[in-house]
Parts: sequence; structure tokens; C-alpha cells
Amino acid sequence: MINDKLPKIWYGGDYNPEQWDAPVWAEDERMFKLAGIDVATINVFSWALIQPSEDTYDFSGLDALMDRLYKNGTYVCLATATGAHPAWMAHRYPEVTRVDVQGRKRKFGGRHNSNPNSEVYRKFATKLAGKLAERYKDHPALVAWHISNEFGGYDYSEQSEAAFRVWLQKRYSTLDNLNRAWNTSFWGHTFYDWEEIVLPSELSEEWNGNRTNFQGISLDFRRFMSDSLLECYKLEYNAIKEHSTNVPITTNLMGFYPELDYFEWAKYMDVISWDNYPALDTPVSFTAMTHDLMRGLKNGQPFMLMEQTPSQQNWMPYNSLKRPGVMRLWSYQAVARGADTVMFFQLRRSIGACEKYHGAVIEHVGHEHTRVFREVAQLGKELEQLGDTLLDARSAAQIGIVYDWQNRWAVELSSGPSVALNYVNEIHKYYDALYQQNIEADMIGIEEDLSKYKIVIAPVMYMVRPGFAEKVEAFVKAGGTFITTFFSGIVNENDLVTVGGYPGELRKVLGIWAEEIDALLPEMSNEIVMNGTWGRLGGVYKCNMLCDLIHAEGAEVLAQYGSDFYKGMPVLTANSFGEGKAYYIASSPEAAFLRDFLATVSEEQGIQPLVAAPEGIESVQRVKNGVPYLFLLNHQPEDLKAEIGAAERVDLLTGQTFSGTAVVPGRGLLILTEKN
Repeated sequence: MINDKLPKIWYGGDYNPEQWDAPVWAEDERMFKLAGIDVATINVFSWALIQPSEDTYDFSGLDALMDRLYKNGTYVCLATATGAHPAWMAHRYPEVTRVDVQGRKRKFGGRHNSNPNSEVYRKFATKLAGKLAERYKDHPALVAWHISNEFGGYDYSEQSEAAFRVWLQKRYSTLDNLNRAWNTSFWGHTFYDWEEIVLPSELSEEWNGNRTNFQGISLDFRRFMSDSLLECYKLEYNAIKEHSTNVPITTNLMGFYPELDYFEWAKYMDVISWDNYPALDTPVSFTAMTHDLMRGLKNGQPFMLMEQTPSQQNWMPYNSLKRPGVMRLWSYQAVARGADTVMFFQLRRSIGACEKYHGAVIEHVGHEHTRVFREVAQLGKELEQLGDTLLDARSAAQIGIVYDWQNRWAVELSSGPSVALNYVNEIHKYYDALYQQNIEADMIGIEEDLSKYKIVIAPVMYMVRPGFAEKVEAFVKAGGTFITTFFSGIVNENDLVTVGGYPGELRKVLGIWAEEIDALLPEMSNEIVMNGTWGRLGGVYKCNMLCDLIHAEGAEVLAQYGSDFYKGMPVLTANSFGEGKAYYIASSPEAAFLRDFLATVSEEQGIQPLVAAPEGIESVQRVKNGVPYLFLLNHQPEDLKAEIGAAERVDLLTGQTFSGTAVVPGRGLLILTEKN
């Protein structure tokens, strides 16, 4: 468990009492008890309060808050407050603010405006984290440390440019190595001195977001900025660990946030935490996939749901309310997929600035007689009832889906072949095809041990980083099933094409050669024509966007293109390799194909759906000490039935017993375990 001081699913959220006068605090504490709130995240944006000047610190308010919360029975996730630097710092030391991609120097304002390569910022942030750890390391309320807040954003300052050169020297050692890696003989870019290298910005190589003249330069810049921000985190982490060794440290991640390589960050986090903010129309399978990714960052270790809104967000184009029951349902979706906390932003609504219309447990009306508060209190009682039953339960999925941030950067920076190609969307298509059939999958990185899975899926594996191809070959040779797709195996870690034919280093295990890649216009499509019937597959399916023109080199051709000049060429192949098989899907297929294909491959590997249920039912299972806990979540407003098998199972929340068929209430759920 995260911290044995509180052996249950933590329930709480961000609390900012500094925005309120003292008479409100007692009312907050009363309502926390009514709602079952037992953890408050505090001090997230309080740097200016606790350090009013360069040489002055004032912890008296934080001392009183820590004591007051503990006396009220509320534990503390203590933030280091470094998510927004004070105005005095920006005024006295202008270097601490960022420079944007257009070369404009920022002034004080907003947040995420700190230059991660400013030595001044790093010095003050590290010192503050150390002082907090020294002061509160033994406070009985403390259950977790929270460094900064939602790290992100790139900087193009002189400090970052100088640091980039140092980073490059460590990575490449010599300019000859760098020039080869970046292919600088193109367009006369050869560098003869490290000082000649500038950041890729709209003043140099980049424009319109991810458009770039030199993918290698832009790719390394993204690695560098992820590392720069990570270094800021690590400086605070180490400063805390000097004083507080037994309290877990985290920072709140943001799901598929594009700018940081979270698999690298996870190596330095004691527990993963993340902020979940889907829109009203976000597919529930996408949210499920994101939870699974957060769980996958640390080899399946449970994570913290650090933030979600009880009702509505404030920053989307359309800030819809969560319908009755949805907050509870989505909270349990997080628990089902590995969360050992359910926490909100925020506990009391602000009255001013840009988050005053962001939902909260305590609304502007200020009392408990609201729909939102009633739902929050109901969930609080249920989490108290569950106790430690589900803590540290794990996934037992037999399918892994590979996601790689650096591959995503490379795909997004690629100069073609289609603006329609979206790496995350292609990943989601495969995940959703399994999700809709109640087949579990883990989201994994390229460093994951593949041997614990029967099937590994790596859509659009454009960049093959060192060692991954050998890892795949060993996995398949030992009996595993590997699936990859069009636009895979094209480049190495420097975005240089692997010559000798696509899919490069994956060519041997796949048994194919891709000669060309055709990009279809949005209104165009082709067909996947099956060569007979195989499992659930048969007939003709649509495909679009990209079509690889491939030749079989030992692989069995299972389907062919149905039209255009490459009609009859392979579009789906299977290659026997050692004891296993490797499949290649040469285009982006319609959902029906993926459902039939993945169901067939799963059946071949003995992987069965958790339940038989209609669309709208989400099923997922966590296992603890050999005991499975089956979550059935109904995302529809009406009751739905699921076939759960003959064994008797009992619902942890109601005590009701089910066998054969279970009725799941509309926008409700069941947590079923086998009856003793």
C-alpha cells in the first residue's frame, strides 16, 4: 500500500484554505467528515506565502494547517509548492521565466512559467523542498510528498540552449557522432563547434507545432526538455529524501501528455499519480486505456488518482456536468484499473481567477445540500466500507500493448506520409477492439518484460530503439504472438531510416518486405480481402489512411488488398518464427476487422473474455493474494445484464449474490468476488 498510516483507498483532494478566511476552515472540516474525506493535498501553489522574500521563510500558516487537519482526522499529501514561482523571484531574477518557441521572453504570470534550466530557479526550488522535508518529516499527518504540479512546457532560453549543448556532448561525445546522427550533410548543416548549435524553434528549424526541417534535432530537443524537467523533479526528490526516507514521493502526471517521457520519469517516482479529466464525449475506453498506461509505468504497480473533478472542468470548450452517478462510476473505473486513491480537484471552489468555475466537493453555496456533495458523501461511505480489501491488487492481463513516447515524438515529427496519422489514436483502436470484447490488456513500455504476456501488440512502431527488435525476436521464438502494423520498423532512435527495406530490424521476425507506402486521401479506402475463413475472420473489410505495399518473405498471406494497382498484394500476414508467430497488418483497418482479428488471435492463445456483455458494460479484474475481484461498470443510463458464469459471486458493495447472469444498474457497478 502507499502508506500504512491509512490502510484504505484514500479519499480527498486539493485543498487551498489560503484562499479563504479562518471562519470557513471550521466549516470545511465539518464537511470533510460528512463526505468521508481523509486526505488533503495542500501547499501546491503556496510558494509566495511561505517564502515572501529571498531570505525569509514563514511556515507558521502551514504548521497550523498541518496540525488542524490532523486533529480533524485528515491526513496530508504535502506539495513542495514549486509549481509556480513567486513574483519577487521573477522580478529580481528575470532568468527564471521562460522563453517561448517564437523567442519571446515571458514575464511573471500564469504557472508552468519557470525555466527548468535556470540555476536560480533550481536553487530556490531545491532549498524549499529540503526545508519542508526537514520541518515536516515526522509530522503524524504526512502520508505522501507531492513535488511541484503537472510538470510540462518547453523553454527556449539562452540557459536551455547552453544546457542543450552540454546534454548533446554527453550523448554523442564528439561532433562527428552528432553530425552522423542528425544527418547534417543534408542542407549544409554540418557543425564544427558545439557553440554553433541552436535550439530548434520557430527561429530555426520548427514551425506549426511539430513541423521541422530536421527530425533528429527536434527529437533530441524533446528528449532534452523531458530530461531537464525531470532533473528539476529529481533535485527536489533528493532534497526530500535527505530528511524523509519512509514517505512516498510523487508528482501528478497527465495521462498521454505528449511532452514528457513518463516511462523515464516513472523510474524516479515512488508511486505514480495522475490527473484524469475526460470530456463528456471522451470514449470510456480511452479513459480506461489511460488508467492502464499509468498503471503500466511501474510494472503494474497501483497508482494514485490525484485529481478528477466531482462535477465539471473549467478549461474545455464545453464544460459539461458529470451526469448523476457518473462521478462515482468513473471513480470506480480508476479503482478497477489500479488506483488506490480517489482524489479531487478541488475540495472547495475558488471564488476568483480562472478556476472559480471548476467543480468542487464544496460548491459556492457553501453547504452540504447539493447533488454533488451527496454523491461525494455516498462514495466516501463505500470506500470506508471497502477498507483495505482492494489495496495493492494487480492486473492479470495476458496481452500487452506497447506505447513509447519517443516513438510518438518521431511519428509526430515525421515529414509524412499522412497528416491523418495519429499514433495515440492507432494505439486506441487496438485497445478499444479488446475493450469492447471484455478482453483485458496492459499498456507497457519497450523496457517491459514481454515474457509474461502471450500476445504483444505494437501498432505503428515507426522507431525501433536499440534492443527492441532482438527482444521481440526472443519473445516470438519462445512461443509468443507479436502483432505490428503499417509504418513500423522504419527508423532508428535518431530518426535515420534503416536501409535495406522496411520494416527494417523487424523484417526478419515478420517475414515480409514493404516496398512502398501509399497515403490515401480522407475520402479514399481500400479493402482487406480474406483468403478464406480464419476464426472469426472472413469476407471483406475496409481499410484506409496508409497502405504498405508488401512482399511475403516466408510469411503466410492471410489477406490481400481488394483494389487499386496493388490489388492482390498482401495486407495481412502471419510469420512462424521459432515457437511463435508474428503478424503484420499493412493498413489501418475498420473496427470490425480489429475485433474479429484480435478475438481470433486471443482464442488461439486461450485468452477468453472476462464476461459476455452488451456494449456499455466495462469489465476488468484485479487480483490480490490469488483472489480475483471482477468489476462490472455500466456506462449506460439503463440496467444491463452480463453473463458471469455458473460460480456464485457476491458484490462487495451490496452483499448481493449473483450466478449466471448479473444485472448491473444504469451508471452503476458491481464488484464481484467468488462466494466462500
